[in-house]
Amino acid sequence: MQKIIFFDGICNLCNGSVQFVIKHDPDEKFLFASFQSDSGRNVAAMFGIDADKTDSFVLISEGKKYFKSTAALMVIAELSGPVRLLSIFRFLPESWRNRIYDWVAKNRYQWFGKKDSCMVPTENLQKRFL
Repeated sequence: MQKIIFFDGICNLCNGSVQFVIKHDPDEKFLFASFQSDSGRNVAAMFGIDADKTDSFVLISEGKKYFKSTAALMVIAELSGPVRLLSIFRFLPESWRNRIYDWVAKNRYQWFGKKDSCMVPTENLQKRFL
């Protein structure tokens, strides 16, 4: 079963993260949905996620929802290459991890910038986006 990653489609850091996952996901385990897209909002609502109130990276895996650092580390654990080693940080208390996650999330537009609109996937990648 494929997993769904929900992300902020206007955030440069988030878009870069999606591109990173695509590059390191040769088995195409992950699908992607921007919170700003109609389809992303609709699918998020099906899982009980309010796209207007979620300021987080969200992973749906096997019907369960994962947020923030837990979601990110679960994705990292499934990628190819040495980046998988970063998943060891799952053993840190979630409250510690999420403090760092929240600090970066709060400052992501200032540090990395944002786009006026969501990225448009290439024709080859369209099948991976909801």
